Amino acid sequence: MKILGIDPGYAILGYGVVEKRGNHFRALSYGAVTTDKDMPMPQRLDHLYVSLREIISEERPDVASIEELYFNNNAKTAINVGQARGVAILACVQGGIEIAEYTPLQIKQALVGYGRADKKQVQFMVKTMLNLEEVPKPDDTADALAAAICHGHSADTGNMLLKYQQKGGRGKLR
Repeated sequence: MKILGIDPGYAILGYGVVEKRGNHFRALSYGAVTTDKDMPMPQRLDHLYVSLREIISEERPDVASIEELYFNNNAKTAINVGQARGVAILACVQGGIEIAEYTPLQIKQALVGYGRADKKQVQFMVKTMLNLEEVPKPDDTADALAAAICHGHSADTGNMLLKYQQKGGRGKLR
């Protein structure tokens, strides 16, 4: 399975494409799409959309895993990030790929086993699980890779639950 992880943002949008085979993950590509702070918001959103469509076209992921919006105290920032997130979702839908959404808590839980883990712990697990020499930079890139890994784990759990349900809920959950 090829998973595109996205950490939405309008200044920096992190992305990472991860391949999952069995229980092993491998980073195929990752980076960040950036926009200039002096660009008007419509042009920033257009740049994010066009860039993501190119990534989707080149990498051909099976699914996208997008981090849900974490709302802090700054409503203007949250609205702008929400717009960037919407553009990312649109790029994925237009690219014909399925979308899964995860909260920051779910992503941390999937990687570290603790939903309140700090950023450094998540970054360490991304580096370790993908056998990278160093933590991907900027942080948004590591967060996008974490979202992709989270979906890789969650997809397995979902498949196991589906098999369990297809058996009428009888037997062992494997």
